Amino acid sequence: MARARWTTIERDLRRTGGTLIAGVDEVGRGSLAGPVVACAIVMPPDSRALRGVDDSKALSIPARERLVSQIMERAVSLGLGAASAREIDRLNIYHASTLAMQRALSRLRVSPDHVLIDGRPIRSLGVAHHGVVDGDDKCFSIACASIVAKVTRDRLMASLARRHPHYAWDHNCGYATRRHIDALQSHGSCAHHRRSFVVKALLPSAIVLEVIESADAHHTIADFLDAHTSL
Repeated sequence: MARARWTTIERDLRRTGGTLIAGVDEVGRGSLAGPVVACAIVMPPDSRALRGVDDSKALSIPARERLVSQIMERAVSLGLGAASAREIDRLNIYHASTLAMQRALSRLRVSPDHVLIDGRPIRSLGVAHHGVVDGDDKCFSIACASIVAKVTRDRLMASLARRHPHYAWDHNCGYATRRHIDALQSHGSCAHHRRSFVVKALLPSAIVLEVIESADAHHTIADFLDAHTSL
């Protein structure tokens, strides 16, 4: 049953011509470590909204895990994209997020008639699109993208945590928890940390850490996304 609060944005766009709408969202902007991950997803235009779909931040972990399987089974096509910590440091988080969205859109196997992104329009995105502020709370396709992006990134950080157990990324997903900060102060940082973010987080303690650069970090992320894109 479709949620009563979904706006008419998607329905109105379909009436203007073309029924395939790609919803796009990204996650991980505020994390100290790991990539920003974006998902572009096209849901079938002739199906009702999945019960329980919501902004990923409003859902419990079990709910997201349950819904992501249903979303991926039903999707017409989906693409995942990411920008690594090194790219975030080089480009800044805004432009790195845009890059992740571009990569996600490029991996769709269908050409959408319309593209909806969460937030304001992005001039440098390179494709015609509509920006929807709080889109993951208003548009079904964006909410689906939000869930897939969030679950994918959480799984990626849990995978990276096995290589870097000090930081407890399987619990904090790279965000600035007390345990993560303590581990940075005790063990330093690694190739998956965002140098610009870490320096700001540790500035009050006047500790500046050297981030170890690694060409393998970007490839590790890309390989993970390849393995988790099935449509």
